[in-house]
Amino acid sequence: MRKPIQYPMQQYQPLTGMIPPITIRDFKGVNTLDPFSIPDNMFTDMMNFTTSDYPTLSVRPGYTQLGSTVGTKVLGLGACKDKEIHAVFNDGTWRKWNGSSWVQLANNLDTSADWSFTNFQGNLTDINLIGTNGVNGLRRYDGTSVQSFGNAPANLNYVTTYQNRLWGASGKELRASALDRPDLWNTFAGNEEDSYAKDIESSRGENINMLSGGLTKLIVGMPNAIKELYGGLPSDFNDRLITEDEGFSNNKSAVTHEGIMRFIHKIGLFTFTGGVLPDKSFSDIVSRYFSQTSNESVSGTDGTRIYFNLPPDTLLVYDPRSHVQSWSVWKGIKVTQFLMFQNELYIGDSQGRVLRLGGSNDAGLPINWSATTKPYTSETVAQKMRWLKMWTHWELDTGSTLNVYLSDTANGDDWELVQTVVGTGRKIERILIPVNKFTLSNMIRIKFEGYGWARLHELTRKFRLLPLK
Repeated sequence: MRKPIQYPMQQYQPLTGMIPPITIRDFKGVNTLDPFSIPDNMFTDMMNFTTSDYPTLSVRPGYTQLGSTVGTKVLGLGACKDKEIHAVFNDGTWRKWNGSSWVQLANNLDTSADWSFTNFQGNLTDINLIGTNGVNGLRRYDGTSVQSFGNAPANLNYVTTYQNRLWGASGKELRASALDRPDLWNTFAGNEEDSYAKDIESSRGENINMLSGGLTKLIVGMPNAIKELYGGLPSDFNDRLITEDEGFSNNKSAVTHEGIMRFIHKIGLFTFTGGVLPDKSFSDIVSRYFSQTSNESVSGTDGTRIYFNLPPDTLLVYDPRSHVQSWSVWKGIKVTQFLMFQNELYIGDSQGRVLRLGGSNDAGLPINWSATTKPYTSETVAQKMRWLKMWTHWELDTGSTLNVYLSDTANGDDWELVQTVVGTGRKIERILIPVNKFTLSNMIRIKFEGYGWARLHELTRKFRLLPLK
């Protein structure tokens, strides 16, 4: 009987320093703080991605243009009873959108002053869209035509509603119409239905540049001060100082969403809930962009996200949902006005276009995008590493293109293209990232760049730690 030949099985010592694969499947937007210290699921730079589909990261929505271009800049956007969109262009016209074209309602208006709008009825037969620009006096649209009305000061600006009155500003003077009488601004009979007028003082002698009736108090803003108006009748109206350290870039720089005001000031982006000092801790992680704030900055909301425009074409987009609370950066839209109409966001731009946000391209053109990761390292940058594998999972629309670049430095533009993929349809695919040229790098940064619709689902890296040297 033959005995089977048996060979001793080799016993190998396990490799030291092997790290299980590190997978990221929830992506939290951009963070401009120290790149070595931020979480792995945040990016040091980003363009045209959104966290709308959190935990994935997808390309921002595109836009469609309403009608043809008018003039070269949109000076105001308003909505009459959430049924009609109105726009003022820098050709001096006020127009409404009829579903297919812009119909002119007024002309010979100032060609540079921004407009503010509000809806108000009072003693009028129906709700009117009322607007001012500080030059052409108070105007109202009654459903048929635009007309001047009332005896408000010709330079009245920043019209808003509060306590059944229209409010506006005339330089340092805060003005209000008589109770339920949007046409009467100089009625001082000594009763509770009177108009109201008072100079609002600040230590810097600034004019009022923002009014908002969207919180429980009327907010009176200046470039470097905030005041609130208390009381409900002329006899007890009383303004109280909140701060003289922060204020508003302009009347368009503030937006109210779910009872919280967020606004742009030259030193940052702030939240304000009324009665307490403004706070900017929510925006510290995007502080690198604050140098772009200007008197032309605009804020808006689509009902979910908050948009902060930093000229000429940067949009900081904040997702305030409690499980997200992250930032994205959009490029390519030169915003001058925002309007939420029928739960959709509309944009007026510096090219005389009115845009509706939505879709997968920008008026037929593909959207360019990019995202740069932090430098991925071990616990210390001095630790030598052997990179074994790296892969990612994406959805790419047909024709969309993804380029993957690697760098072994903490910053700079020393990128090397290692992979290119063209989409064949919206299916999740694994994409291998070749790391052979970076096998012994102490760190690796990844940049995803491309165009067309795409969505990032996963990023995984696997490496081995070598002896510390």
